[in-house]
Amino acid sequence: YGSLSLGLRHIFRAAKGPAVFVSELSIPVPWGEIRDNCGSFNTLIPFLPKECRYVAVDMPGHGLSSHRPPGVFYSFPEYAADVRRVTESLSWTKFSIMGHSMGESQFSALYPDMVDGIVVLDVFGFVPTDPKEIPRIMRQGMDEMLKYEKKAEEEKKRVYTYEKAVERLLAANPTLSERSVQMLLERGLTRVEGGMSLSLLLLSKNIERITLEQSLAMQSMIQAPVLLILVPGSHHVHLDNPEVVAPFICDFLQTKVLSQKDAARLFGLTTLSLEWNSACD
Repeated sequence: YGSLSLGLRHIFRAAKGPAVFVSELSIPVPWGEIRDNCGSFNTLIPFLPKECRYVAVDMPGHGLSSHRPPGVFYSFPEYAADVRRVTESLSWTKFSIMGHSMGESQFSALYPDMVDGIVVLDVFGFVPTDPKEIPRIMRQGMDEMLKYEKKAEEEKKRVYTYEKAVERLLAANPTLSERSVQMLLERGLTRVEGGMSLSLLLLSKNIERITLEQSLAMQSMIQAPVLLILVPGSHHVHLDNPEVVAPFICDFLQTKVLSQKDAARLFGLTTLSLEWNSACD
């Protein structure tokens, strides 16, 4: 499954930014495919340096990327392996990561030789856990998985109008603007007989936890310069107000990444913490 498909997608224009040419990637994996996404980064990328190539993928279980097989957990090590699958298909040996939500910390620690710059957009990074709490968290995560499996079967039978889907996502994420919701739903909805179907995003506990000592050891492995952006806004500030974060990212890429190499490539990785899958390409 080492090949990938690249096809013409569309040209989109941000509210205040220039038009941007967008192509679509589909990267085969053993259980299906990983697809790229311009939902979360749709409004931000037009403001970023034009000399970079931006590949923004949806992790498995998000948008049009294939869900993992039924019963398989979604955890950080697996997501890091997914990033490696993507970069291998793209034949990238050196790149920068722009991470949102679950972000890029673990991959950057495991493959420090491949990452030359890290942009952090509201990520929680490593989450150290008291060793005594790990068994309880593992049990809770397993119980939540069983509940999710039942709920997912019920959700497959539900049909929504587009307006109802927008209403539901707005209710679950009140900080999102309606415009942002519409961008996210472009790939979070599947057309079925009678209307639209929503694909649930698993929000159970990550059962693979590490201690503080392990967390510090992982952090120490990261070698690339890191940009941590702290601005007023919601979890999706880069989507709702890209002009707020774009200047910081541009300066970082120009001074810390582009100045260090001739050909620049930026790998945009997004994982959306929503009630269900919501992303577009």
